[in-house]
Amino acid sequence: MLPRDIHDGPDLLHTRIKLERAAPGELFDARMATPFAVLGIRTAGELVTRIEYLPRGAATLDPTNKVAAKVCRQIEKYLADPEYRFDLQFEYRGTAFQQRVWRAIQAIPCGSTLTYMDIARQLKSAPRPVGGACGANRLPLVIPCHRVVASGGIGGFMHSRGGEPIQIKQWLLKHENAPANRA
Repeated sequence: MLPRDIHDGPDLLHTRIKLERAAPGELFDARMATPFAVLGIRTAGELVTRIEYLPRGAATLDPTNKVAAKVCRQIEKYLADPEYRFDLQFEYRGTAFQQRVWRAIQAIPCGSTLTYMDIARQLKSAPRPVGGACGANRLPLVIPCHRVVASGGIGGFMHSRGGEPIQIKQWLLKHENAPANRA
């Protein structure tokens, strides 16, 4: 992976909300069906810029460019082998703190989990901001925020504490033979 650091301004959250409410298919360079969701993939030039979980019934879209095709091939490899390591060019787009959290998450090996508190201790922070950084992650799977769990359970996922987001997190952890509960 060849990430670059980019700091977003205060409109990061506002921009994210606008993207998630856009019409399906309007923003993606590919939409790939997986066992847990349809993945919406966005690219810019040679970079993957976003991977978004869409409902399982969402329409798929064949890759529209070489980078999107590469992302889809690598996701297929991950689905076949959870220890596959993504090799994609991307940017860390977020605050300095978010970038520190994302780097810590990328260091969690497949089959393992850390708690929000574990990462907070590494970064001399608190668990809640770590959870916020996980929720702001634009590149799930590449930056495997599903490997971060609560001290007493699975924790949240995609700004949710239940429903389909938690089912996705459970699927990913089971796929990687990782513990979903650190208690």
